Amino acid sequence: MGARADPMRTAPNARGPTQSAGGALASRTVFYSRIRRASTFALALVAVTLAIGMVGYHVLERMTWLDAFHQSALLLSGVGSAVEVMSPGGKVFDGIYALFCGVILLAATGLMFTPIIHRLLHRFHLEDARDR
Repeated sequence: MGARADPMRTAPNARGPTQSAGGALASRTVFYSRIRRASTFALALVAVTLAIGMVGYHVLERMTWLDAFHQSALLLSGVGSAVEVMSPGGKVFDGIYALFCGVILLAATGLMFTPIIHRLLHRFHLEDARDR
């Protein structure tokens, strides 16, 4: 069975669906839709991470849902722990969750800024191409 040819790879000067042949930036509508999509993904990532922390603290440390939310939110925001974790399983979860929250904080920030940085890089590239 032969593999299908990717239409974006067959033509060396192929442009994406939102990029015109003149090399202009994507429209503001497309740009704003990319920001909305990235924001939605970042918010979903934070919400899922918060839910994981709440369930972990509720089950392992027998915290109330409100206290589990408070502890998870503080760790996710980078502030730190609100209460001292007592059980060995809770301590292991607390450490792993704290490290995981640091990664998620960086990932969510990267997701939020990706469309903006992408547009800036395209703008610089277009200005550089016009100078030649």
